Amino acid sequence: MADRSLRGIRLGAQSLQSEEGVVFEERNEHIYRCTECGRDTKLMFAHDAEAPQTWECRTCGAEAILRIGEKTVEVDRSGEKAPRSHWDMLLERRTIPELEELLEERLALLRARRGAGDADSKLSA
Repeated sequence: MADRSLRGIRLGAQSLQSEEGVVFEERNEHIYRCTECGRDTKLMFAHDAEAPQTWECRTCGAEAILRIGEKTVEVDRSGEKAPRSHWDMLLERRTIPELEELLEERLALLRARRGAGDADSKLSA
């Protein structure tokens, strides 16, 4: 029983597996240059994998662009949409005159509920 114990082994420090018979997949190294800090990041991808055009910079978190040789790849941004605000979405459904009319209706309703004559006296106090 004593000859099977794992004396002297630090747990997690060393692997007990060997690399015998392991065939490594072909890999390609790709370099990404950060648009902010200019740092190069080297990444390894499988030979048959397509490398993405952009990657996040490890230093500053900005966008890094794939380099091929000394030139950077032109990033295709045609599929990206600009973010729309609530105002933009509202203008897709209504025109400015319609919005002004709705505003006047809602203001009239609020004034009727509160009592329009009392509002002036409350503001002066």
